[in-house]
Amino acid sequence: MLAGLNHLTLATADLDRSFRFYVTLLGCRPHARWARGAYLSLPGLWLCLSLDPDTRSGVDYTHYAFSVTDFDRAQQCLLEAGVTVWKDNHSEGDSLYFLDPDGHRLEIHSGDLHSRLATCRQQPYADMVFFD
Repeated sequence: MLAGLNHLTLATADLDRSFRFYVTLLGCRPHARWARGAYLSLPGLWLCLSLDPDTRSGVDYTHYAFSVTDFDRAQQCLLEAGVTVWKDNHSEGDSLYFLDPDGHRLEIHSGDLHSRLATCRQQPYADMVFFD
């Protein structure tokens, strides 16, 4: 069912600090930044930073997203298995946000960084700036 890691979203209490850390210190390539987040990459990894001041609560937006070969079939299988859905999808591409048995936040997603950036160029988030 899973085809690989799609993206990793990390909640951050301080977007400026995290942006500098991942770009300057760790060498991630910036693609876009907006009021509440940023899209970065490394070879083989799409990384999203998401402003969430409540990162210490254990109920933040950090989650792990996987690509799937057949989204509709994967979603049907997961829902029939009774997974708990933790968020509705409000962004580009089909997504299902669900919990694993230990409560880890997971997502299956049909898009990629390229399709997300293309959509954002058409409908940018608040204060969005593109780097490429």
